[in-house]
Amino acid sequence: MKLLIRLLVTGILVLLIANFLPGVQVESYLSAVIVAIVLALLNVLLKPILVILTLPVTILTFGLFLLVINAIIILLASSLIGGFDVDGFWIAVLFSILLSICQAILFSWLKED
Repeated sequence: MKLLIRLLVTGILVLLIANFLPGVQVESYLSAVIVAIVLALLNVLLKPILVILTLPVTILTFGLFLLVINAIIILLASSLIGGFDVDGFWIAVLFSILLSICQAILFSWLKED
């Protein structure tokens, strides 16, 4: 149940950020929920592999290269999902930062004791 709530909240956040951030388009709330599901799957399956492969660069940049990995994952999701478009790399980086901050705030409120 908690996973479903997190996916729905992430879908709402994707839709809200897309409305305020130029360069990101989402067709509908259903597309935003699909984006949330695909991002969750890519973060579980692909992100650990990319982090391990880029570990030396990540260490040299004090972890800032993880922003590049997040942007790559968002661009990959954009290419996989028809109703979700991100115009460029820097927009994907900004979208990733905003989504992460908003998720951290909202998920801390949803945390069960």
